[in-house]
Amino acid sequence: MTGFDRARWLALLLPFGLLAGAYASQYLGGLYPCEMCWWQRWPHFAALPLALGAFVGGAGMRRTLVALAALAILTSGLIGGYHAGVEYGWWEGITTCSSTIVPGSGKDVLDAILDAPLIRCDIAPWTLFGISLAGYNFLISTLGALAIFGLLRKGASA
Repeated sequence: MTGFDRARWLALLLPFGLLAGAYASQYLGGLYPCEMCWWQRWPHFAALPLALGAFVGGAGMRRTLVALAALAILTSGLIGGYHAGVEYGWWEGITTCSSTIVPGSGKDVLDAILDAPLIRCDIAPWTLFGISLAGYNFLISTLGALAIFGLLRKGASA
């Protein structure tokens, strides 16, 4: 397997795995995302079709698509770093909270608003070894993107 093949697989599997983990923590672990958590997911959503395109696209576009996927992954990591800094109190983040309201009838919406948990961006709902999910996204996404760029730089051709 060439360096390019490794980069291409990493560009596909990394955002897929991180999104799977995010949704598992949300739906299995009850850790609902705040607004900044969603910001971290969007670049991974963008990276997936870019990385898939590197498997089916023309040979001239494959390296570009992998590099764009790596940029999207890096973007998510940097947003995660910013979010982690907000959680650790290093700087101030956004001042709004998000909720998990599902639309329905007027009474249902009002009940949902009153019963919905507010999800704050400045409080980490879960940590492991003192690192929040945003912190792990920062570490994994940033290092993963740098690894993809490094594999692409090795000069392996598509």
